[in-house]
Amino acid sequence: MENLLIPGLSVQAVGLIGAPLIRRADSNRVFELRVYHAVPGKLRALESRFRDTASKLLSKHDLKAVGYWIPEDAPASDNTFIYILAHPSREEAKENWDAMRSDPEFQEMAKSEQADKLVEKVDATYMHPTDFSPTK
Repeated sequence: MENLLIPGLSVQAVGLIGAPLIRRADSNRVFELRVYHAVPGKLRALESRFRDTASKLLSKHDLKAVGYWIPEDAPASDNTFIYILAHPSREEAKENWDAMRSDPEFQEMAKSEQADKLVEKVDATYMHPTDFSPTK
């Protein structure tokens, strides 16, 4: 975590109040769970799209991936691709998604998706960590 410097406060004072300030600064942080339901037989192509293109576009637009997953058990293992993004706030998430959607590289990827449909449905859920969550 970054140290927050406040003009006029001594280093000792910042040390005493730094942790609460950091928690407050992170209180808007949200995670986004995205579940992609692939067209039958297209899960590997979807996985490749994320490996080769989509993950780079997400990173380029400050959409920070926590991880990518494929379920282990059928039937979900046949057609489900899951990832989680971490955002400083819902507002920044919206701004970053909007920027990515206007990126010509993303538009090209979306155009190719129309020609070779990989995804039937996307479920997106924004989540905030609980006060007892190890990930905040």
